[in-house]
Amino acid sequence: MKKTSKTNNANVAKKAPTPSSTAEKEHFVLEKKNWIMVGIAVACIILGFILMTGAPSGEKFNPDIFSVRRIHIGPMLSLFGFLFMIVAIMWRPKKAGEA
Repeated sequence: MKKTSKTNNANVAKKAPTPSSTAEKEHFVLEKKNWIMVGIAVACIILGFILMTGAPSGEKFNPDIFSVRRIHIGPMLSLFGFLFMIVAIMWRPKKAGEA
């Protein structure tokens, strides 16, 4: 009878490719330009929420709650900030080889 030897794959260690520090650059999903655009979008959103704040109406009627700054400018700036955030995340700069 012939005895067959089984190879034990569990004992064989697979080596992961080691990236060279000079040859291979770290690859991030978002590039520097994307992060700058995300920062601008966050700043617009925060500024819009700040513009919507104001003194509370309290017990008496305060006509300031209907100011243009609080009901038009602030919400629109926040909306544009959220829309710009989508654009900033989805933005894909053209590579040198792309036409």
